[in-house]
Amino acid sequence: MNKQTFSLQPFPSTESFPHLKITGNVCRNANQLTISYNLGGDLKKIAIAAPSNAPSRKYELWEDTCFEFFLGIKDSPRYWEFNLSPAGHWNVYRFDGYRHGMQEETAFEKLPFNIQNQVDSLALVLDVDLSKIVLAEQEIEIGITTVIKHRDDEVTYWALTHEGVEPDFHLRNSFIVML
Repeated sequence: MNKQTFSLQPFPSTESFPHLKITGNVCRNANQLTISYNLGGDLKKIAIAAPSNAPSRKYELWEDTCFEFFLGIKDSPRYWEFNLSPAGHWNVYRFDGYRHGMQEETAFEKLPFNIQNQVDSLALVLDVDLSKIVLAEQEIEIGITTVIKHRDDEVTYWALTHEGVEPDFHLRNSFIVML
């Protein structure tokens, strides 16, 4: 089992929000991937969707507060984007290369995850079997990201690292977690 902790940073040119902190950990055991996010701070200023009674696959979740990660196979241009909404909605997209060939990944029919929303923190944990898209012996590269929408409609972009001149979670050199 390989486990790594992380702390996300806001994109440098956006206003700093010292009242927020996004941390977590990611681990891979064979082909089971577990990722947990912890959003802490003054959450009254953040637009967080209420939990849905019927979570489902939805599009454009990144337009609101959304926890994301990007997963690629080492030495392959193909990668996947996982979107997880605090409401419980989700989606997974497959790309053939950098922002090329985007299509919904149909290997996943559902993507259940746990959410705990408190006054000053939100925790999200996903446990997913990757065997539908990756072989257990293949090394994977992960970029961990979050989109935060503030109540005033301002959006900030958080990641392990920001490699571009604009926020761009798809840049492969930002997939810095190796599992």
